[in-house]
Amino acid sequence: MTASDAELAATAERALQRLRAASPLLSAQLDDDAVAAQVARVAIASDFAIATLARQPSLLSTLLEGQAHAFALPPLDPGNRGDWQALLRRHRAAESTRLVWRDVLGLDAVDATLAGTTALAECCLQAGLAALEMDFVERHGVIRDADGNAQRLVVFALGKLGGGELNFSSDVDLVYGYDDDGESDGPRPLAAEQYYSRLGQQLAKLLDEVTADGFCHRVDLRLRPFGNAGRVAWSFAAMEQYFQREGRDWERYAWQKARPVAGAAAAGERFLRTLRPFVYRRYLDYGALDGLREMKAAIAAEVARKELADDIKRGPGGIREIEFLVQALQLIRGGREPALRERRLLPALSALVQAGHIEAQAGAALRDAYRFLRRLENRLQMLRDAQTHALPQDPLERTRIARSLGHDDWANLRAALDLHRGVVAAEFGALLAPRRRRGGEPAALAGYWRALPEAGDRQALAEAGFTDAAAGDSALRDLARAPALRALSDAARARLDRVLPALLDSAATSPQPDAALRRLLPLLHNILRRASYLALLDEQPAALQRLVDVLARSALLGERLAAHPLLLDELLDVRVGGPLPDREALFAACAAALVHDDTEAALLALNESRQALSFRIALATLDARQPAQDSVRQLAWLADAVVAVVLRLAQREMLAAHGSLADARFAVLGYGSLGGEELGFGSDLDLVFVYEAAAAAQSGGARPLDAARWCARLAQKIVALLGTMTAAGRLFDVDVRLRPDGAKGLLVSPLPGFADYQRERAWTWEHQALVRARCVAGDEALCAQFERVRDSVLAQPRDPARLRADVVAMRARMRAELDRSDPARLDLKQGAGGLVDLEFLLQYLVLRDAPLRPSLRLARDTPGLLTALCDAGTFDAATCAQLRHSHALLLDAGLRCTLDRRPRMVAPSAQVVAACAAIAGACRAHGLAFDRAGTRVEDA
Repeated sequence: MTASDAELAATAERALQRLRAASPLLSAQLDDDAVAAQVARVAIASDFAIATLARQPSLLSTLLEGQAHAFALPPLDPGNRGDWQALLRRHRAAESTRLVWRDVLGLDAVDATLAGTTALAECCLQAGLAALEMDFVERHGVIRDADGNAQRLVVFALGKLGGGELNFSSDVDLVYGYDDDGESDGPRPLAAEQYYSRLGQQLAKLLDEVTADGFCHRVDLRLRPFGNAGRVAWSFAAMEQYFQREGRDWERYAWQKARPVAGAAAAGERFLRTLRPFVYRRYLDYGALDGLREMKAAIAAEVARKELADDIKRGPGGIREIEFLVQALQLIRGGREPALRERRLLPALSALVQAGHIEAQAGAALRDAYRFLRRLENRLQMLRDAQTHALPQDPLERTRIARSLGHDDWANLRAALDLHRGVVAAEFGALLAPRRRRGGEPAALAGYWRALPEAGDRQALAEAGFTDAAAGDSALRDLARAPALRALSDAARARLDRVLPALLDSAATSPQPDAALRRLLPLLHNILRRASYLALLDEQPAALQRLVDVLARSALLGERLAAHPLLLDELLDVRVGGPLPDREALFAACAAALVHDDTEAALLALNESRQALSFRIALATLDARQPAQDSVRQLAWLADAVVAVVLRLAQREMLAAHGSLADARFAVLGYGSLGGEELGFGSDLDLVFVYEAAAAAQSGGARPLDAARWCARLAQKIVALLGTMTAAGRLFDVDVRLRPDGAKGLLVSPLPGFADYQRERAWTWEHQALVRARCVAGDEALCAQFERVRDSVLAQPRDPARLRADVVAMRARMRAELDRSDPARLDLKQGAGGLVDLEFLLQYLVLRDAPLRPSLRLARDTPGLLTALCDAGTFDAATCAQLRHSHALLLDAGLRCTLDRRPRMVAPSAQVVAACAAIAGACRAHGLAFDRAGTRVEDA
């Protein structure tokens, strides 16, 4: 036996002797060798547990029976008022000993121990508050809201209690809040602040005060607004105002884990929802790293000053660094990604890994390190119920800790600890390390920028690679004179002075330096007051480079970024490089806006989602990560989702204003590029509205409407909401001229009337439009009825000669009015052999052949129509391949023009000429001489 083994044996034996002397019951139980062995293992780990067993001898029997659930706290009532403190302290000691027993004997993992310690603190807080409230009600009455409902104090837990991961002998960080000001209604009334402050102080004393039975929980109230200098209890309104005006970065970290643990929990959760914008910004918030660096520096100074290198909480690679790392990433991205708003550390870490913000291997290493450190922390505290995080210096204590954790000796434990701390320190250091740009800071451009507006030589721009250095110099001097720039804080100005030369350098080496700079400056003007965006570009050189790359290649995306800087977040979203959302995911993202009861807030949220998703699709198109046909289909799906949400919002408003319309059905039809699932960037929506309701039906609200007017108002609301300007722009422009009888017709048609019009009075071009029409939102049964109407109309026999003449005539009119082709450029959409020629060809063939070929009546999109016609034998295999290739080529070229804000006109390259020739040839082969018809019209 080694000296260490002998010391451990002596320690255990002393503990057993103490228990035998404390109680005959314990002495008899310890005669059982198996029981004695278990108690000896616990004795090695915890003097506190042995002391509790000595004071509460009956506890051992319960532990030996394998008590897996928490002990019940004896009731605190007026009859035992003098015993409240003792009851709480004895309960806490017994329950804590149960947790020690299960932890040391391997019956619980560390996660269960932390959860048990958390639940114990919550139980004591809730019981203590309820007991004290009985006293207060008797003496002071209750405080009631405007409706006469009794109000309660809200006890918010921050820190590890808020996160549900309280360590064994931790204090509890509490903040007291309440709903409204007022006065209690008892014999000795108190104002709300005084009432709740006294109640909170008594609660802290009930738990914290050291008595003959020890303490229950140490209570720390210093995290409240203004700390010890602030009042003890705060109204929610006062707290909200404080955080808006005074809230600091460390408080965002603290309130990230906040949770109501006692009192009016529902009111507490409501307040935390209002506080969410303070904790989680709506944008990628790399400014959170500044606050973290400050906190880390303060902790590092404290560690050095107090020689806390062996502190496993605050020292290098300790628990605090894991917490800060996870919380910082949550704060940076949680405003945009709700899945990251998690109070508990390990689930938050898993969410970050799942979202791709932490690599899986690093996440696993951090999880293992966290559990190792928290288990060690608990054992340090279990030894004597001390709030310590320092590794022991005493050799025997070191041996006791090491052996109780399953290590042969202290050196073995220390080696494992150092390994975990090294992993944590490396990951944390990488998060806070300044991001160095390749090549360092461009000195010439940095000197030029810092000399503006009074000095600075524009030759620096010319030498960097800008062709129009004079224009760039003038624009940059305007920026340097901007009032918003002069109003920047020193820290923000320092960021700008780092970021702007790097932006200039990247722009200078881009494919279009002058265009990139020209598109960059409006964005910079807009983000000067938003330090978080400067932080993003400063902290993430990859985002800066990506921004310049996008600006150089896309005027449209440059405009959108300048108008809505929130889209900068998309440049760093890990999802951008992966698969784009499918139809279901697009609908889910848009439907999230419906959580807002206020229509204006819902429209803003919907528009932000639409902007972000459209931007993501645009980036995929710009980078050629997906074909244009996929992009236009996704844009149409996104529009479908937006229309579906707007329909819900409009219905919500109609119900509030006019009541419901019994048994009414309403649907929105998409025509044109929306119906054909070939929507472009910035396209408007061709919509038609249909309904079905009893002629005599009336809504049941305070201002009833008949069915026709109710549905007309609903359609008007939809059009208005889609066009409403929000901070994120408007959703869509809407064109409703394709409805029956065009601009002269009713905005909304009863479906039977729509069907009758289509069958009896519609023009051929309206049947062409019907080929691409589909139901995009509304009642499913009515949508199914529309499908049957459409099918029956397309199935009508037509005179081929007349059909051909109508189609050619309509195309001739469109060509004359809309074709912008000239000898040097071809109009991709309206020019000869362009996309509209292909659409007319396919629509003509469907209308001609659909009566005998039902399969032609199913598809709406160009690829689907081509497939149906090819399968029907209308085109041979070679023509099918040519037309598919031509459509994809022209569609892609058109989208790229749109992305760069150019008209959809291109120089007639060999590929484009061949594509147009294939479409024109197919048209001529089926008797559609669009080119000759167009010439005749122009000649006339």
